[in-house]
Amino acid sequence: MPELDDLDRRIVNALQGGFPITERPYAEAATALGIGEDDLIVRLTRLRRGNVLTRFGPMYQVERMGGAFCLAALAVPAERFDDVAAIVNGFPEVAHNYAREHAYNMWFVIATEQPERVQEVVAEIGQATGLPVLAVPKVEEFRVDLRFEA
Repeated sequence: MPELDDLDRRIVNALQGGFPITERPYAEAATALGIGEDDLIVRLTRLRRGNVLTRFGPMYQVERMGGAFCLAALAVPAERFDDVAAIVNGFPEVAHNYAREHAYNMWFVIATEQPERVQEVVAEIGQATGLPVLAVPKVEEFRVDLRFEA
């Protein structure tokens, strides 16, 4: 994992609060940070490749659009992990997945356009992988910001 310098911390802090929706959003964000557009893109790429940032993109409130989210997990035998990840990632409703050191070692987020589709996707993933899916629907939403001292 790359070391974060003060500028990296400022970038993470600044871009969590919003990203410009303009013709050249990276240029506008970079200007606000006092750097060049290319420098911002290079740094974001490095942070993503180094897994400092696991995701860089919008966060949608799918429920406000009539859909639903659900956190889900699988207990995947180690020797099948990559194959099962490929199956899970093949579902367009799966936003992302990640490995955890736990009996349930693969966690993923299901996002659907219709709430009833969540359970259908859970069943389809279970059938496709041959593994039972633990579905953990959202009861209450919490927003957590990660901020770095610059």
